[in-house]
Amino acid sequence: MKRQARGTVGSRQRKERYRRAAQTATLQYTVRAVPTQVDRALRRKAATERKSLNAILREALIREAGVAEPPDRLYTDLDSLAGTWLDDPGFDEAIRAQDQADPSLWR
Repeated sequence: MKRQARGTVGSRQRKERYRRAAQTATLQYTVRAVPTQVDRALRRKAATERKSLNAILREALIREAGVAEPPDRLYTDLDSLAGTWLDDPGFDEAIRAQDQADPSLWR
């Protein structure tokens, strides 16, 4: 099997994969010298909101950075369609026609 030369499609695809992964990756920070009163206030807020300290800090960082938070979960279910059904007599007739078994096929 031959190796692909640099700059070929395989290389471009790999770079694109890395770029997409970097966009969705999360980072970790270490924050030093947090004043005691700030620590107490953040922990109190976390307890009051029944969230982790990490969640409170993430929200604060996102808010201060002025960026929109990506959704935690991408929903791919059909909830958005629930309750949107419209009666369609033509559709109902087509379904009824499909429900009829051909007796010649069942011998």
